[in-house]
Amino acid sequence: MSFLNFLIDGINLGSIYAIIALGYTMVYGIARMLNFAHGDIIMVGGYISLLSFVSAGLPWYLAIIVAVVGCTALGMTIEFVAYRPLRNATSRLAVLITAIGVSFLLQNLALLLFGANVIIYPTMIRLPNLVIADGLMVSGLTILTIVSCLIIMVVLTLFVHKTKPGQAMLAVSEDKGAAQLMGISINGTIALTFAIGSGLAAIAGFLFLSTYPSLEPISGAMPGIRAFVAAVFGGIGSIPGALLGGLILGVIQILATAYISSQLADAIVFGVLIMVLLVKPTGLLGKKIQEKV
Repeated sequence: MSFLNFLIDGINLGSIYAIIALGYTMVYGIARMLNFAHGDIIMVGGYISLLSFVSAGLPWYLAIIVAVVGCTALGMTIEFVAYRPLRNATSRLAVLITAIGVSFLLQNLALLLFGANVIIYPTMIRLPNLVIADGLMVSGLTILTIVSCLIIMVVLTLFVHKTKPGQAMLAVSEDKGAAQLMGISINGTIALTFAIGSGLAAIAGFLFLSTYPSLEPISGAMPGIRAFVAAVFGGIGSIPGALLGGLILGVIQILATAYISSQLADAIVFGVLIMVLLVKPTGLLGKKIQEKV
């Protein structure tokens, strides 16, 4: 396989990471919280789409819609039950520990419901491949993934900057107190943020499992961690940063796996992250936040 094939695979994987990273970057940018259960919502979305497609016999697009609705409801429930009571806690460590607890809760519930065995995720959609040149072919799923990522990024950017709910998100991210004085519902805005991030996690779960079709209760753990790295890499809180970080991370991982070692790929990814943060602590597109005293 040529370098260009590896590069395309890296962009494909990076597009998935970018979609997942949006959940981290939006929640942190608006609520200043790290939702480490976000990766497990990907796993939940995978199981929902699987059951909808196999057991209920729904077409693939309806299975994805059901997964998006289910994950959206789950994300809002997690925010309401686990995170909202701790939003004004004096220690941010309480929220972090709670997020880790929610992550383990979702994994163990999936373990009880579906068992520990790996399930082969079915091929829900078949698309024709695109032959660009001799020896260079792009699969239809890769094209779908990259196009979906770009559309999501554009739509989300327009939503945040051109709609009233999006403007409310920007206001809450700047100053919660001032936003509340202006009549903005803090609880509603943050709940909407969790809903959008969780719905996107379901889409990312479908794309990821369609490419790497192994589903188990811990399937969302490593993609979630890598997507968090991508969010930090690009500048957590920045939507373009999530895209840039995801693409760079995916390309580095695939090239490191192909040319160096699959066992060292994650170490190389985290090593690059450390070097970038040493030079630019806020990430590539991150902005320095001025603390008010």
